[in-house]
Amino acid sequence: MALVGSAPALAAAPAPSPKSATAKPAAPKSAAPKPATFDARRPADFIALLSGMEASTEIARREEGQVFMKVTTPGGGFGAQMVGCNEAFTSCKAIAFYTAFARKGVNMVQINDYNRSQLTCRGVMAPSGEPSVMYAVLLNGRQTRDEMREHIGVWQGCLSGFGEFIQDPISFLSRPQG
Repeated sequence: MALVGSAPALAAAPAPSPKSATAKPAAPKSAAPKPATFDARRPADFIALLSGMEASTEIARREEGQVFMKVTTPGGGFGAQMVGCNEAFTSCKAIAFYTAFARKGVNMVQINDYNRSQLTCRGVMAPSGEPSVMYAVLLNGRQTRDEMREHIGVWQGCLSGFGEFIQDPISFLSRPQG
C-alpha cells in the first residue's frame, strides 16, 4: 500500500546525469530489522505471546528438559509446563496448562466421568486431594501466534467448565456436553 503512494514520486525523479552514472553507488542502507518469527516451541516466544494477552509469566524453574512457569492473568493464575526441551531450554516439544482448585469434595468416580465427557480437558486429583484440570498441546515450528491464542482460548474454556464441574458435579455431568 505504501508503494502505491510513492510510485508518482519515483516517476517524477530526474534521470541520472551521465556524470553521476560513473559515480560509485551509495552503500546500501540497512533495512529495518525484521521482526523475529514466532516459534511456539520457544519459551521466550510463548511468554511474549501471553504478555500480549495481558498475562504476566515468570519462569519458576528449569529442570530435566522442562520449563515450569507461573502465569498470572486479570482473571486468576495457572501453571504452564513446557516439556521435552533441549539442553539450552530454547526449544520444547509440548506445553501443558494446569491448575488445582481449592474446593474438595469431588471424588475419583466423578473425575473419571468428567474425563469421559470432555475431549480436550483432563481432570486429575492432586496428591493433596484437590481437583485439578490440565490441557496439553504438542508444539511444532509451524504453529502461528493465532493458533496458540486458540489453544489458550481452549484452556480458558477448560478452566470455566471444570470450575462448573467442581461446583456441582452431579448437575454438570447430567447435562449433555458438546
